[in-house]
Amino acid sequence: MSTAYLLIGGNIGDRFLYLNDAKKLIETQCGTIIQKSSVYETAAWGITEQPKFLNQVLVLSTTLNPQALLQTLLSIEEKMGRIRNIKLGPRTIDIDILLIDDLVIQTKNLTVPHPALSQRRFALIPLDEVASTIIHAVENKSIHQLLQDCTDVLDVQKISADA
Repeated sequence: MSTAYLLIGGNIGDRFLYLNDAKKLIETQCGTIIQKSSVYETAAWGITEQPKFLNQVLVLSTTLNPQALLQTLLSIEEKMGRIRNIKLGPRTIDIDILLIDDLVIQTKNLTVPHPALSQRRFALIPLDEVASTIIHAVENKSIHQLLQDCTDVLDVQKISADA
């Protein structure tokens, strides 16, 4: 059994509905969601001229190996209408693997910990809410310390305790 920390988010359509649908599919196909952060509304990162995102961190207990988890999450994104035509562009749903236990993975299609985690407040703030003392296996700092050190200034606002 592994513990995976996922970031789900989207900025097209009924954002709350997409978050809820993603959580249901993750729970039926990937494992048990054992904890959820609050939902945050965040400015878009990368391509800033697009609608704001809703983001939430899920803590998932799973028996899937990292590659199987990735493939299942990509399949869920596809079922939910995710179209990958503009990198960092608008999307119905995005599901990122932030961490899996204390694993360090670097393959062609999967890098864990997520390579940009320490640079993105929209991921660190909800992750800090549910896993502040977890140590980043590459940076060797707690999530809380990474958040304190993060220079990202994009707006991140808590909007609800859960979706």
